[in-house]
Amino acid sequence: MRIGELAERTGVSRRLLRYYEEQRLITPSRARNGYREYDEAHVDIVLQIKGLLDAGLPTRIIQQLLPCLDRPRTIYVPNVTPEMTATLQLEQARLSERIECLTRNRDAIADYLDKVLAVKSVNDETGLLHA
Repeated sequence: MRIGELAERTGVSRRLLRYYEEQRLITPSRARNGYREYDEAHVDIVLQIKGLLDAGLPTRIIQQLLPCLDRPRTIYVPNVTPEMTATLQLEQARLSERIECLTRNRDAIADYLDKVLAVKSVNDETGLLHA
């Protein structure tokens, strides 16, 4: 399949697919005319990459994990090195910190929104103008 079809099937833009290739996360074959050609396995690989990026993993770590992806959307690491374990532990801690920060921000926004809506509701009931 060509890059447009892979982009459509995975929801990943052509530009981002070229970036994945640049980062050596995917390696398409080339047709005689130079066009990239992807096989069916690339669909799952791209979805895995997308999921790992969405989870906050950097491409340098994803590149290390890709050989350990044995089937769609799972990770299997038969011979985990101490370096890989340490890297994954650091990433897990970093993601936990990010989740805590996002949770605090979400709660602060929800709190602010509740107050704004309460003031709006009071203003609506009293007929006062509000900005």
